Amino acid sequence: FNFVNQLYESTSFIITTNKMPADWAKMLDDEVLATALLDRLLFRCEVISLAGKSYRMENRKTIFAS
Repeated sequence: FNFVNQLYESTSFIITTNKMPADWAKMLDDEVLATALLDRLLFRCEVISLAGKSYRMENRKTIFAS
């Protein structure tokens, strides 16, 4: 949190996650911290949500089939 708090208005972040913002409170086990962190990360952000089949999992099928 301290790292993000110090930099959130002076630099850009690229964050990838498979967790929805609502799941962060459970993941961090602290709803107040998760809310504050997401507030800073989502300030002036662009969220790109991807859907579809996993390219990585498709390749794993061929690896395990051998």
